[in-house]
Amino acid sequence: MVRTIVKDILFLGQKSTPATKADAAVIDDLLDTLRANTEHCVGMAANMIGINKRIIVYSVGGIGVPMVNPVITKKLNPYETEEGCLSLTGVRKTTRYEMIEVEYMDRNFIKQKQKFSGWTAQIIQHEVDHLEGIII
Repeated sequence: MVRTIVKDILFLGQKSTPATKADAAVIDDLLDTLRANTEHCVGMAANMIGINKRIIVYSVGGIGVPMVNPVITKKLNPYETEEGCLSLTGVRKTTRYEMIEVEYMDRNFIKQKQKFSGWTAQIIQHEVDHLEGIII
């Protein structure tokens, strides 16, 4: 189901709680909402649709990829950039890392560990910040 994008800074500033298998439907809502906003959006965190759980999705080549309870375990090569967000107006400066390693569960709640670089790494970092209550 396509959900409304949350713009409440107080809600978005809260840390998300770990997701469980009972939250699996949130993945589909996030993917549906990401697809509906594909013109302006390449990633989403569950709190952006009003659900305070540690779930993100990002788009690679038009395909939505979910991550449940992602944790960035390694960061290499910092750089400065500017980012926008569907939940906020305008763009803001931030520091990102060219390469990251992430531990997470896939949509079937199977543990994964993967390295990401470039644009995909930047998207994941932005969405994980959302889970931490960091608003960029």
